[in-house]
Amino acid sequence: MGFGSYDESEQDNQEYDADLDEGDGVDTDENEHDGAVEFEFTASNDELLDKLEDIKDNT
Repeated sequence: MGFGSYDESEQDNQEYDADLDEGDGVDTDENEHDGAVEFEFTASNDELLDKLEDIKDNT
């Protein structure tokens, strides 16, 4: 069989290693983070809207 050829009979001959130990996985609770994020805006709404218009005009 050449490179890239497909033989359906090979599908029946595949063996899978299904011996999975409980310790083999990833502990998703290991790096759990609780916290808060705060932002302080110094620009007014009008200033932000003007900036947005400038950005839109430049694209």
